[in-house]
Amino acid sequence: MTMLDRRHFLGGLSATLMLSAAPSALLAQQPQTQAPPVPAPPQPRFGLEDVQRRAREVSMVPFEAPPMQPEALAKLDYDSWRDIRFRPDRALLAQNGSPFRMQMFHPGFLFTRPVTVNVVRDGVPTPVPYSANLFDYGKVRFDKPLPVNLGFAGFRLHYPLNDPRVLDELISFIGASYFRVLGRDQRYGLSARGLSIGAGTASEEFPIFREFWVEAPTAAAERVVIYALLDSPSLSGAYRFTIYPDADTVVDVYATLFPRKPVEKLGLAPLTSMFFTGENDRRFFDDYRTELHDSDGLMVHSGTGEWIWRPLRNPRQQAVSSFVERNVRGFGLMQRDRTFEHYQDLDLAYELRPSYWIEPQGDWGEGVVELVEMPTTDETNDNIVALWQPKAPLEPGKEFSFAYKLTAMLDSGDLHPGGRVTNTYQARPKALGSGEPVTNGARRFIIDFAGGDLDYYLKQPEKVEIVPSIAYGRIDRAFIVPNPKTQGFRAFLDIVVEPGQLAEMRAFLRSGNKTLTETWSYPWRSEAQG
Repeated sequence: MTMLDRRHFLGGLSATLMLSAAPSALLAQQPQTQAPPVPAPPQPRFGLEDVQRRAREVSMVPFEAPPMQPEALAKLDYDSWRDIRFRPDRALLAQNGSPFRMQMFHPGFLFTRPVTVNVVRDGVPTPVPYSANLFDYGKVRFDKPLPVNLGFAGFRLHYPLNDPRVLDELISFIGASYFRVLGRDQRYGLSARGLSIGAGTASEEFPIFREFWVEAPTAAAERVVIYALLDSPSLSGAYRFTIYPDADTVVDVYATLFPRKPVEKLGLAPLTSMFFTGENDRRFFDDYRTELHDSDGLMVHSGTGEWIWRPLRNPRQQAVSSFVERNVRGFGLMQRDRTFEHYQDLDLAYELRPSYWIEPQGDWGEGVVELVEMPTTDETNDNIVALWQPKAPLEPGKEFSFAYKLTAMLDSGDLHPGGRVTNTYQARPKALGSGEPVTNGARRFIIDFAGGDLDYYLKQPEKVEIVPSIAYGRIDRAFIVPNPKTQGFRAFLDIVVEPGQLAEMRAFLRSGNKTLTETWSYPWRSEAQG
């Protein structure tokens, strides 16, 4: 019998079994054809399902915080940490002529928990290794060499937002689950967060992004996709951020949460901002700048179609306001005042701070838009939080997915067609210079409404009326006068509230059965002497 090598033997084994009754010589004379090679199965591309699988696995074991970085990094103050700068010539994502660039943040100061950052090319993720030569350390010196596996504090992406020739900062992820994003002609102000748990309580939990995956964009890319793994003692989560740079940059967010334990006070799409002083709240005035805030109001688009404007405050004690909703259409922390003269800050440019508008995608069900206002004695503290809190708590073992669109904008006037609040003031309810006594617990609020069809009604102002309401107090007087300076109307609301009582006021303008403006909403606590 003709001798066969191992490869031919295995290749013809099935034929041999079929022809087991045939003579040996016949088998030897058959042509020996080699089977065509079987192509390897295509390598699956990395995507959201991989992050979801990772988050699900992480949720099945107890939470373990990332290790702290060397003490020398934690001792850095803010200025020293900022002196450590990523070298622009080492930026990532430049392959294939991509318009995006990625730079890393060095650990230090408050940011001492490392995160892992991966770049996904052709569907395959590769970690970005830490290297000291990626950074210019400026005047910062360390007694001992830093570990070679130091990791990063976060990262930021750059894109030609304002000038085709200049790469501007577009979005940054650093610290817990915080991120900030910019559109054209905008300056950083408020922040967004991946998630909040127990916001405004003594037991608040700050989930962290442990790992990121950034898809390498192509030369013609007009968007960039980032995946993130979120973790905390209560839950883990898988996130996908799709960023569309533009005059109003849009971030589409999709997330799936995997609870480890029950979560009662969950905050979706949380926003964090600063309000120190403004026209409606002048408790602090020892500064040449009359207004200091990253945002001046909370705007809500109710599930019923109502638009609500709630001016922000810097209260003497923490205050929480809730707007009960079902399938809320949108909410956001907005910076409406764009007049430089109101801020007078050449460096910080508060008039260019963006508004962040959240639009839920899909059915968010029942819950509340919650606003938390905390007292602050300077402009360096983020003392404002706005979020959506679902009515139903999260339960262990039950996955929870949600999606929303975040838009960074300067002009929010196109969001709704009606008139809006442009100013809120308050004063004693008496004529200037009058010696008449003021009733204890009395206050006057002045609200400017402008925009929409209000300029049309200036020709016949008697067709416009104010519709006020108050809880836990009484309205002594409410009236409006035309305001040709704003092409709108100025409303006056005189109220009386028992000392120590918190009143909740609302007011809007209408003509007949037609609502002309959004609803102004404002709380006020009466002091002992009004």
